[in-house]
Amino acid sequence: MKPESSKLYTYADYIQWDGRWELIDGKAYNMSPSPTWEHQFTVMELSFAFRSHFQNKNCYVAIAPFDVCLSDSDDYTHAKHVVQPDISVICNRNNLTPNGCLGAPTLIVEVLSPSTALKDRNEKFKLYEQFNVQEYWIVDPLYRTVEVFGLEDGFFKKREAFGENDTITSFLFTDFSLEAKRLFFQ
Repeated sequence: MKPESSKLYTYADYIQWDGRWELIDGKAYNMSPSPTWEHQFTVMELSFAFRSHFQNKNCYVAIAPFDVCLSDSDDYTHAKHVVQPDISVICNRNNLTPNGCLGAPTLIVEVLSPSTALKDRNEKFKLYEQFNVQEYWIVDPLYRTVEVFGLEDGFFKKREAFGENDTITSFLFTDFSLEAKRLFFQ
């Protein structure tokens, strides 16, 4: 079953669809085409760095495809938002279920692709801010940049931009740092 572009849906509909989809404000977004090698390289390098850092620290790292369901209430069946961030760091174990994450991860990373860049910078940026994701990273393999946004008073007020020759640091996890050049395929 596939969704229609003119209809609005909930998580209950989403779990019946074939293929990879996201749901933002009830609107279905197809997750094809498949990511590029550069995209996958960046996701794997960064997830490895996060996994190494968060080992034994009660935070868990997940990579797409991994459902993150966001809801204004505890009723996730009728949630209008289901996304598959490239990387999610979940520091509240109670949010983890056999089918994904219910509620906002602590940190989310989106690695830009030409087909998803605007959605990652607009719809997802606003969604992550609305649901209090504490830190949001936007990684651009084409321009070899990493933007780190930190939540403050309910809004992404903090912003730091890193180039490929910089050392990336986290607002939230101050003991985490990573040379940006490790994320980009040479």
